[in-house]
Amino acid sequence: MVSERSAVQPGAEVLVASNRGPVSYALGEGGELSAKRGGGGLVSGLSTIGADAVWVCSALGDGDREAARRTGGLLDVADTDGQRVRMLDIPADVHAAAYNGVANSVLWFVHHMLYQTPLEPVFDTDFRGQWAAYEAYNAAFASALADSASPGAAVLVQDYHLALVPAMLREVRPDVRIAHFSHTPWAPPEYFAMLPDDVQRQLVLGILGADRANFLTERWARAFTACCERALGPDCTAHWPRHEAPSVVAVPPDRKAHRTRIGVHGLGADAEFLRERSRRPDVEERMAALRGQIGGTDRKTIVRVDRTELSKNIVRGLLAFRRLLADRPEWRERVVHLAFAYPSRQDLAVYRDYTAQVGALAEEINAEYGTAGWQPVVLHVKDDFARSLAAYRLADVALVNPIRDGMNLVAKEVPVVSDAGCALVLSQEAGAWEELGADALTVNPYDVAQTAEALHAALSMPAEERAARTARLAAAATALPPARWFLEQLQALGE
Repeated sequence: MVSERSAVQPGAEVLVASNRGPVSYALGEGGELSAKRGGGGLVSGLSTIGADAVWVCSALGDGDREAARRTGGLLDVADTDGQRVRMLDIPADVHAAAYNGVANSVLWFVHHMLYQTPLEPVFDTDFRGQWAAYEAYNAAFASALADSASPGAAVLVQDYHLALVPAMLREVRPDVRIAHFSHTPWAPPEYFAMLPDDVQRQLVLGILGADRANFLTERWARAFTACCERALGPDCTAHWPRHEAPSVVAVPPDRKAHRTRIGVHGLGADAEFLRERSRRPDVEERMAALRGQIGGTDRKTIVRVDRTELSKNIVRGLLAFRRLLADRPEWRERVVHLAFAYPSRQDLAVYRDYTAQVGALAEEINAEYGTAGWQPVVLHVKDDFARSLAAYRLADVALVNPIRDGMNLVAKEVPVVSDAGCALVLSQEAGAWEELGADALTVNPYDVAQTAEALHAALSMPAEERAARTARLAAAATALPPARWFLEQLQALGE
């Protein structure tokens, strides 16, 4: 049950809620805590708001939980660069069931359309227990936000982990202004309908509790409104007027009618930060090391940088590279595929298996085509941001071929950092395609043969055309950098 607002802590005018916060803690053997500051669009965006803003997040590990307990949840500002952060010590079993059982194993799979439907999903008693944990997890956030918000505050709730929060918060704090942002795609209604009927209703009504429901692209926004209409039937009407902001009006039987505005805010790359960071000495060192692994100054590079997330489609990307070498033997010993595949969600078996499959396929390609002086695939699995930036600078071709992706910032970052211009091979299923597709080489992510031909075309692209395309890609990619992306949503919520 969401609590009434506490008068102990002064209220904040702006609040952000997300599963992961801007800082994480490691617990040493002697009980000491060390803080590590995170990065990303939310961190840089929130820094523009000022010290009065509060970030509400969850403790994710033992170090986080110990920090939350020692501080009562209000973290030391010395650990957060002055940012006010409230970290929730949600019981580990509740967090695990909500995060791994529902958010990552169900909602992520639905929105990215990853299920092998003859066998999954199966919604049984175990799922109902996990769903109850998801409800409790969302309720904990709603309670903390209700406690921390000043009258009329702006609350920006992030992503599929917290889809129920807006409606829960509105129930006890109707005075606050609420926005929800979906960083993932949104499933089409036919796929979303795999979820139990009551779960569908809870999810869409949860987000419709917000004043604004925001998405990365119009495609995902329209999919959401279609799901609302299908899940709620006559209790919901979507409006997409030509000259006004689209909206959804929900009139569930037990509640008052509520209008939720629909917003589209395409997160862009932070050009100033990326260009400065990519010229630091540690990046130059990584470039020298990568050049040694590439071997030969005349060799071209195909670069990909991804987590081993199922939706990123790394295996088909490697299959396309193998097909390129098979069908276009002129590229043998003339191109190297720098594949950075950083392990993700290794606590889930399906992700561990996928990560192993990526490594095995890279070894197969090297065994089949490699020579004494040429390793076709250089695979790195340890996350190293400086090395990723070095690869961006060296890339002749960037391969971004997700099965489905809310945006994909790698597609936007590479053109910004590239030294000599980079041809972008881009999946039509990436949200970034709406902004970058005109100057990218578009591929169907399932079509390995087409992707191989696109790689050939990209490698063969004249330098002048590649440079011109890169300049246009960089301009489009940086149209809405993180700070402006955040402020645009805040301004729209105020309106």
